Amino acid sequence: MKQYELTVMFHPDLEMNMTPALDKVQKIIEDNGGKITKDSNEGKKRLAYSIAKNEYAIYYYYDLELPAQAPQKISSTLNITDEVIRYLLVAVDPRKAKYAAKKESTESEDAESKESEE
Repeated sequence: MKQYELTVMFHPDLEMNMTPALDKVQKIIEDNGGKITKDSNEGKKRLAYSIAKNEYAIYYYYDLELPAQAPQKISSTLNITDEVIRYLLVAVDPRKAKYAAKKESTESEDAESKESEE
């Protein structure tokens, strides 16, 4: 399975109750054999230009593991999903993933060594 990043811009009216929209996107991913490894709600932000008469959108980021045929199926499903204004699904560069993992382990080792010194 290959790693991907998915950025979803949800309709701003969903701000008070995001659960159904998030569940819908999660179901789309899981129905296509994908696995969500990390998700992050970046909140409501102003758009650079209006999209479908919306000045704001709620940004949500996902780190995914998907099989080969899944990105096309997920893209076609998100295109017709009412809650989603825009989305971006991109493959993660393996070198970037390796660098991030190495950096994370180095930071945790540094924190442990500082704790042991004290």
